[in-house]
Amino acid sequence: MRRYWSDTRAPRYSIVYAVPLLLLYEGLAWALGRTGASQVRNGADVLLKSLFTALGGQYGLRAFAVVLLGVGLYLVGRDVRKNGLPVLRTFAGMALESVIYAGALGFVASALTSMLLTGRLAIVQGGVATLSVPVQLMVSLGAGLYEELLFRVLLVSGLAALGAKVFGWKTVPAGMVAAVLGALIFSTFHYIGPYGDPFQVGSFTFRTIAGLLFSTLYLTRGFGITAWSHALYDVLLML
Repeated sequence: MRRYWSDTRAPRYSIVYAVPLLLLYEGLAWALGRTGASQVRNGADVLLKSLFTALGGQYGLRAFAVVLLGVGLYLVGRDVRKNGLPVLRTFAGMALESVIYAGALGFVASALTSMLLTGRLAIVQGGVATLSVPVQLMVSLGAGLYEELLFRVLLVSGLAALGAKVFGWKTVPAGMVAAVLGALIFSTFHYIGPYGDPFQVGSFTFRTIAGLLFSTLYLTRGFGITAWSHALYDVLLML
């Protein structure tokens, strides 16, 4: 179990486990766009790709794909050379973990929100609820992948590194501050744009707590399990 706990956070497991999520989201987004069913994409996906488009113009999306795949292949390749190929049965355990975490997240976040807001539950249907089921599914899958990439891998990790290097904070305080700031930004993100939700204290609190839970999951279980847990949780909200 100790070996499983450490191995599943390594790139050869964590990144490879996230690849099907990437393929499902991008494939569904391409299919919906090609048939004219929808031009909607996940907001974090749009934000990340817009940054590359602003810098690279017509080559921005290609640059994004090259960077994303290049970094992923480098990290996985380095890990495989050091520790060997991943064992397939380990992915079954990661899938089971993701399902459990996805099911538990709403209950835990709601309970904590209720404690803070004296009984006000904050589980809400997001702005995508007005969209068709295939579009909702696509956006939900994208939330797991790109929101975790943006808000946990880049934002929380970046803020923690900034706190350590600029302010001289130790690892734990820097990580705690980064997680809180990242959760607040993550929650605020859901109220921006044409498909953003109307601001409510209850939903903002719920999403902030969810952001903290996702940060904790990312730090303890790695990117792949966190991305799939987030995606499956959003899919469960559709049902």
